[in-house]
Amino acid sequence: MVMETLQPGLAPVSALPDTEIVRRVRDGDTALFEILMRRHNQRVYRPVRAVVKDEADAEDVMQQAYINAFTHLHQFQERSQFSTWLIRIALHEAFGRRRKVRLSESMTQIPSDAGGSSDALSDALASPQADPERQAYAQELHRVLETAVDSLPEAYRTVFMLRDIEGLSTSETGEGLGLREEAVKTRLHRARAMVRRAVTAQIGEVATRAFQFHASRCDRVVAAVMARVGSDRPKVKL
Repeated sequence: MVMETLQPGLAPVSALPDTEIVRRVRDGDTALFEILMRRHNQRVYRPVRAVVKDEADAEDVMQQAYINAFTHLHQFQERSQFSTWLIRIALHEAFGRRRKVRLSESMTQIPSDAGGSSDALSDALASPQADPERQAYAQELHRVLETAVDSLPEAYRTVFMLRDIEGLSTSETGEGLGLREEAVKTRLHRARAMVRRAVTAQIGEVATRAFQFHASRCDRVVAAVMARVGSDRPKVKL
């Protein structure tokens, strides 16, 4: 990997704000798009996963969403955060993918698979310092939480994923989903009530660690997108 040469006292390119990196990508430094993807992969993954409910589909949607964002990067006008703009693109792609899947299933009369993938369940979600018994308990609690969230109606699932798991504000969630803030609050309240009935009061302790987008998957999505973008610049060392 090649580290960008910097003048003494200047911050590394990976520390630059989104808006500056976007400007540089627009100016032709397309290799820097990798920084934006790695910076926002977790935040993009969670709402996409809330819609498509399948791990393989989620990665496909993310890749296409990043391609769409790269192609239309000139349309980002900095009136909102780049992450919010990116989430809107990803959700649009996710909803489109889900419509295609449902249409295909209705035409072939194949029942939908609501079980999701078990890939996420095999990841080590607990702290490595915890003893095996506590690790097993934490993993089970995470599994119960993810199952409970997957079982929510979509309107509530996306809001819950963005607000309680990803940690977006009410206004950011509303902007990403095209909802008024009051609608976001109402849906979140109902979603929380549904989830509480399905798990335990301990949900708050593990919610932020559920639906992790781990390094190997991050690398896979980034590599696929950068290959399609066609950058011949060396990878940026983060």
